[in-house]
Order: sequence, then structure tokens, then C-alpha cells
Amino acid sequence: MSVVIYHNPRCSKSRQTLELLRGKGVEPEIREYLKTPPSIAELKQILGQLGLEPHALMRTKEARYKELDLGNRDKSADLLIRAMHENPILIERPIVVSGDKAALGRPPEAVLNIL
Repeated sequence: MSVVIYHNPRCSKSRQTLELLRGKGVEPEIREYLKTPPSIAELKQILGQLGLEPHALMRTKEARYKELDLGNRDKSADLLIRAMHENPILIERPIVVSGDKAALGRPPEAVLNIL
């Protein structure tokens, strides 16, 4: 089973989720999404796997979120996804993908449901 974690090593929840996976014997592929942002197609796929709308995957307290006026509900899903691709700091983390399932590691234990 292939498992991928969209990881930010500076984030405590991301580190806890990675540690939890490893504790369960899972060595995931680690994608540091701030260095290599997911493509627009990957973001769309992840959102579908999570069953979330783009706003639900965004870090709304980030300064960039406010600068881009992304809280305006008139913004299209495509615009929000493009904003996450171009500004990966806006993506909530960590995200774990296992096969055709995905989970947001908040709390970290939430990812256990997809293993």
C-alpha cells in the first residue's frame, strides 16, 4: 500500500502524524508541499478524496489568505485551488493519502481510518 504525507516539518501536527504512521509500521512517501506544491490536478483529486470544498482545506488565519481576499464566498472553487497551488502555505496540513482515500491529520489519529 502506497501512503503519501503532504508534510511541513515545522508543523507539530504534521510531525505527530508522521510519527504516528511510522509507529504503525508505515513509511510514507514524504512530500514537503511548501517546497514542491501539489499541482492543481492533485489538489482537485485530494479534495475529492477528502470530500471537502476548497475553503475547508485552507488555512484561513494565514496573512496571505486575507491579502488575497479568499474569505469572499463569491470566489470560485477553481480560483481557490489555484491560490493553494500558487501559495501552498494556505493548504491545511498534514494530508495523508492512502490509495484512493485521504485524511487530514487534525487530529493526527484521523489518518488511521484510511490505512
